[in-house]
Amino acid sequence: MPTSSPAFFSTRFRAMQHRNFQLFIAGQLISLIGTWMQNTAQLWLVYRLTGSAALLGIFGFASQVPMLFLSSLGGYLGDHYNRHRGVIATQTVSMVLAFVLSALTLTGRIQGWHGAWVVVAIAFMLGIVNAFDVPIRQAFLVQMVGKEDLPNAIALNSSIFNGARVVGPAIAGFAIAWLGEGWCFSLNGVSFVAVIVALLMMRIAKTEIKPSDESPLSSLVQGFRFAMGDVPIRSTLLLLSVLSLFGLQYSVFMPIYAQDILKGNARTLGLLMSSAGVGAVLGALHFAARTNYKGLPRWIAATSTTTAIGLLIFSGARVFWLCVVVLFVVGFAATSQMAATNTLIQNRVPDELRSRVMAVYATMFMGVQPIGALIAGGVAKRIGAPHTLSVFGSMVLLGSLVFVFRVAMKLRPTSAAKAAADD
Repeated sequence: MPTSSPAFFSTRFRAMQHRNFQLFIAGQLISLIGTWMQNTAQLWLVYRLTGSAALLGIFGFASQVPMLFLSSLGGYLGDHYNRHRGVIATQTVSMVLAFVLSALTLTGRIQGWHGAWVVVAIAFMLGIVNAFDVPIRQAFLVQMVGKEDLPNAIALNSSIFNGARVVGPAIAGFAIAWLGEGWCFSLNGVSFVAVIVALLMMRIAKTEIKPSDESPLSSLVQGFRFAMGDVPIRSTLLLLSVLSLFGLQYSVFMPIYAQDILKGNARTLGLLMSSAGVGAVLGALHFAARTNYKGLPRWIAATSTTTAIGLLIFSGARVFWLCVVVLFVVGFAATSQMAATNTLIQNRVPDELRSRVMAVYATMFMGVQPIGALIAGGVAKRIGAPHTLSVFGSMVLLGSLVFVFRVAMKLRPTSAAKAAADD
């Protein structure tokens, strides 16, 4: 239940009237800053040790491929077991892995190609944890705020994620230069304490979990059938997969742009990633301010097209300030598309299928990213990072145009919003 009058909170922050969500956001902000620090430091460490664009792609593949195969199992567990305890468990394991990586790095065990592969292996283990964490955590949002404030909570959660994306890489850039990568991993481990404490402080009302005689496989298939049988959900998920497979791979090449193309250093890497993060925060906050969710398919089409054009410009950029501006636009548009897609899905799905449908979302969004990262690394090895990004941006533009003419223009502007309101 809300702890304060809704009038106290602006429209943009209305989900913050819920005490549990306040705790969640506070803990997430600290923890996610640490997560982005670790991600930036891992990318830099792998490239510093090997100088290999292909291994950057393999790193991205290893860190996210578990989502493709295991997120459905995470969704099944989220619909049949306690989501609150599930999130606590995944955050605790992530903390342990961060401290393990820190210890190996600070003691000098991470050296050369062998050390880089150790980093990749730990990234793979973190990917397994995330495959369970993401669908459970996304479905857990509704237990903190209820369905009425759920769209705002989704957007604010995205804002926090991308706010950390601004701060984390920037801090990591300076921390790497002054202290080394190992301390970034240590700080990430410590940051998990905040979110675990926040989760333990929550007062979550008990929800009845309906027993099911279905096998896990049949249960998972039911969530997939619902998602694919709903036209707005199916079409927006397919477009999101195109963004994930091709559009979001620019982050894999940030060390190459920072060091080889812009002739910079770790600070340059942090500023580039932070620029995209600033745009992402503003994109999420802009979406959070919406009280009318009419015309979501057209909004998704517009932001996807903007992302594609931004990637094409970035692929040919050789000046630091231009890269910063374009990455800001890409971050704004891509995050707006993600928040709109998540909102459309969560407003249309019944609660008993929520975790399983969010697992489909996680699979088609985060699950295909590792495939894109692997492709990106292999293609970049042959034609270079800029040409690879040009090809990928063109693929996103093609997908956006297909969505515009075959989906967004045919769906009535109010269809998604009406369904959301009816729920």
